[in-house]
Amino acid sequence: MLKTDTHPEIRRAVVLLSGGLDSATAAAVAKAEGFRLHALTVDYGQRHRFEIEAARRVGRALGVEEHVLISCDLRSIGGSALLGTCDVPKDRSDERMSQDIPPTYVPARNTVLLSLALAKAEQLGAGDIFIGVNAVDYSGYPDCRPEFIAAFEQLARLATKLGVEGKVGFRIHTPLIALTKAEIIRRGAALGLDYRLTHSCYDPDAMGRACGRCDSCRIRRRGFADAGVADPTEYQTEAGPRASPPAL
Repeated sequence: MLKTDTHPEIRRAVVLLSGGLDSATAAAVAKAEGFRLHALTVDYGQRHRFEIEAARRVGRALGVEEHVLISCDLRSIGGSALLGTCDVPKDRSDERMSQDIPPTYVPARNTVLLSLALAKAEQLGAGDIFIGVNAVDYSGYPDCRPEFIAAFEQLARLATKLGVEGKVGFRIHTPLIALTKAEIIRRGAALGLDYRLTHSCYDPDAMGRACGRCDSCRIRRRGFADAGVADPTEYQTEAGPRASPPAL
């Protein structure tokens, strides 16, 4: 059954919360803007499954009103290093990372995730969806671009009952899309976000320690350095302070 808020001052938003640095920051921004948060985390069979628990930690820290975990195993489709199809690339140069779409790209992942978030938003009668995509310091994923977000926003209006009836004007919020990783970290730090709670590594060890060498780790490490913020990440390699995420 679809819900609608009877009080206009109540603003609800569905936040795609992966447990990574970007999604956590986007959620913190949504909270700072006055939204009541409904977090959605998707277990799609990713090899870096520590991020799912990280999402739970972040959700508790931000006081989300509801946290939904959906299982949508994409390993049967495959086609990505994050799904175990091949090895996660390591030690790639900045030039190499910007040249092509890497094997860590998951086919149509953000389309799938946003579709699930859209379904949840329609069930709530809420028109606002937050996603932490970034088109500056990222690994060349096509579904992180503004063009994709604009197209999906239009799709949301055309493919839903509430959209067709004109009851909800769906909006996909991308507060980080034009920021560098350093700017994202500064934004989150200013909002009091504890980045110890997050997990970004594509190939952590059995203890959850970040490899420090995959594209995601390299971008994250450089972001903290450029932001002038201490990196709390526990790396397998020599990389600054090691601090385990606090239990909540």
